[in-house]
Amino acid sequence: MSEFWIYFQIGLKHVLDIHAYDHVLFLIALTVPYMFKDWKRILLLVSVFTIGHTLALLLSVFGIIAIKVNIVEFLIPITILITALFHLFTAGKATKNDGINLIFFVTLFFGIIHGLGFSNYFKTILGGSPSSKLIPLGEFALGIEAAQLVVVFVVLVLSYIVQTVFRFSKRDWALVMSAFIIGVVIPMIIESPIWNR
Repeated sequence: MSEFWIYFQIGLKHVLDIHAYDHVLFLIALTVPYMFKDWKRILLLVSVFTIGHTLALLLSVFGIIAIKVNIVEFLIPITILITALFHLFTAGKATKNDGINLIFFVTLFFGIIHGLGFSNYFKTILGGSPSSKLIPLGEFALGIEAAQLVVVFVVLVLSYIVQTVFRFSKRDWALVMSAFIIGVVIPMIIESPIWNR
């Protein structure tokens, strides 16, 4: 049980780390157009992101995929920017709530990108053969999922408060938060090490 808790905590800290807030920014960008009544869709989106994140780590652990760190560090804020821009331009418009659509595939892909950003560190904290890393990887993924659900819950509570107490419309909330995220993420893209060759 103690080993489970170690990797579960690493997953929690990976998402909730105040110094590496890119994961939280992505979750805010992903969640901002939704409300509590959309909990099934949000849970599915968050889980798809975790699956992508875990898949990237799995591929990395087995040596199937390796991408330069500065490319991944550039792509992570790009995924956040794309998500925020999408919600900025679709704020207030009706969305289809049926089945798996483009948003789910994009979320899976973004999860893979974010997972690749953590893959080098994850490989260094685990010794042994790739197959011995499968259980710790699962424990880590559960920690990520739990932390993401905490972030999503906080965003939904803030959304509820802003829309009921302060009388923001759902559209205005999505516009303000998407614009805020874009404002935070653009400097991250500009300061990316990819520009220094």
